[in-house]
Amino acid sequence: MKKTFKLTHPKIKLPRLVEAIKYEVKKYIQRERRKTLPPEVDFWDFDCRFGDNEASSEVIHVSAINKSISLAESKQLESFYLEILAKPGRRSKKPTDEPEMNEED
Repeated sequence: MKKTFKLTHPKIKLPRLVEAIKYEVKKYIQRERRKTLPPEVDFWDFDCRFGDNEASSEVIHVSAINKSISLAESKQLESFYLEILAKPGRRSKKPTDEPEMNEED
Protein backbone atom coordinates (compact mmCIF):
# COMPACT_ATOMS: atom_id res chain seq x y z
CA MET A 1 0.00 0.00 0.00
CA LYS A 2 1.42 3.32 -1.08
CA LYS A 3 -1.10 6.04 -0.42
CA THR A 4 -1.48 9.71 0.40
CA PHE A 5 -4.32 10.19 2.87
CA LYS A 6 -6.16 13.52 3.00
CA LEU A 7 -7.19 14.84 6.39
CA THR A 8 -9.74 17.30 5.00
CA HIS A 9 -13.27 16.49 3.92
CA PRO A 10 -16.25 18.81 3.47
CA LYS A 11 -18.71 16.60 5.39
CA ILE A 12 -16.66 14.23 7.59
CA LYS A 13 -15.13 15.65 10.77
CA LEU A 14 -11.44 15.13 11.46
CA PRO A 15 -11.70 12.61 14.34
CA ARG A 16 -13.98 10.31 12.27
CA LEU A 17 -11.69 10.64 9.26
CA VAL A 18 -8.62 9.69 11.31
CA GLU A 19 -10.50 6.76 12.81
CA ALA A 20 -11.46 5.54 9.31
CA ILE A 21 -7.84 5.80 8.12
CA LYS A 22 -6.55 3.80 11.09
CA TYR A 23 -9.20 1.15 10.45
CA GLU A 24 -8.25 0.94 6.75
CA VAL A 25 -4.56 0.47 7.63
CA LYS A 26 -5.38 -2.19 10.25
CA LYS A 27 -7.60 -4.03 7.77
CA TYR A 28 -4.83 -3.96 5.11
CA ILE A 29 -2.22 -5.38 7.51
CA GLN A 30 -4.59 -8.15 8.63
CA ARG A 31 -5.34 -9.04 4.99
CA GLU A 32 -1.62 -9.25 4.16
CA ARG A 33 -0.90 -11.45 7.19
CA ARG A 34 -3.61 -13.93 6.13
CA LYS A 35 -1.88 -14.65 2.81
CA THR A 36 -0.20 -18.04 2.55
CA LEU A 37 3.47 -18.07 3.46
CA PRO A 38 6.12 -19.16 0.95
CA PRO A 39 8.25 -22.19 1.94
CA GLU A 40 10.92 -21.55 4.60
CA VAL A 41 9.26 -18.29 5.72
CA ASP A 42 8.05 -17.88 9.31
CA PHE A 43 5.87 -14.74 9.13
CA TRP A 44 5.03 -11.65 7.10
CA ASP A 45 7.14 -8.62 8.01
CA PHE A 46 6.42 -5.06 6.87
CA ASP A 47 8.54 -2.18 5.60
CA CYS A 48 6.79 1.07 6.55
CA ARG A 49 7.42 4.69 5.64
CA PHE A 50 5.53 7.76 6.89
CA GLY A 51 5.82 11.46 6.09
CA ASP A 52 4.16 14.66 4.94
CA ASN A 53 4.76 13.55 1.35
CA GLU A 54 6.51 10.71 -0.47
CA ALA A 55 9.81 12.56 -0.83
CA SER A 56 10.12 13.39 2.88
CA SER A 57 8.87 10.05 4.25
CA GLU A 58 10.94 8.24 6.89
CA VAL A 59 11.14 4.58 7.88
CA ILE A 60 8.97 3.62 10.86
CA HIS A 61 8.05 0.37 12.61
CA VAL A 62 4.62 -1.22 12.11
CA SER A 63 3.70 -0.57 15.73
CA ALA A 64 4.31 3.18 15.28
CA ILE A 65 1.78 3.68 12.46
CA ASN A 66 -1.13 4.73 14.70
CA LYS A 67 1.11 7.07 16.70
CA SER A 68 2.31 8.69 13.46
CA ILE A 69 -1.26 9.15 12.21
CA SER A 70 -2.24 10.75 15.53
CA LEU A 71 0.81 13.01 15.30
CA ALA A 72 -0.25 14.13 11.82
CA GLU A 73 -3.70 14.90 13.23
CA SER A 74 -2.25 16.95 16.10
CA LYS A 75 -0.01 18.88 13.67
CA GLN A 76 -3.17 19.66 11.67
CA LEU A 77 -1.65 18.47 8.38
CA GLU A 78 -3.85 18.50 5.29
CA SER A 79 -2.49 15.13 4.13
CA PHE A 80 0.21 12.55 4.84
CA TYR A 81 1.93 9.73 2.96
CA LEU A 82 1.95 6.14 4.23
CA GLU A 83 3.69 3.17 2.61
CA ILE A 84 3.35 -0.40 3.87
CA LEU A 85 5.07 -3.20 1.96
CA ALA A 86 4.89 -6.85 3.01
CA LYS A 87 8.07 -8.93 2.93
CA PRO A 88 8.87 -12.47 4.10
CA GLY A 89 10.34 -12.70 7.60
CA ARG A 90 12.46 -15.40 9.17
CA ARG A 91 12.91 -15.92 12.88
CA SER A 92 16.44 -16.03 14.21
CA LYS A 93 17.58 -17.70 17.38
CA LYS A 94 18.19 -15.39 20.29
CA PRO A 95 21.75 -15.37 21.58
CA THR A 96 22.06 -16.87 25.02
CA ASP A 97 23.78 -14.70 27.59
CA GLU A 98 24.20 -17.55 30.05
CA PRO A 99 27.45 -19.50 29.81
CA GLU A 100 27.09 -23.22 29.46
CA MET A 101 27.50 -25.00 32.76
CA ASN A 102 29.80 -28.00 32.90
CA GLU A 103 29.09 -30.58 35.53
CA GLU A 104 32.73 -31.16 36.37
CA ASP A 105 33.39 -30.96 40.13
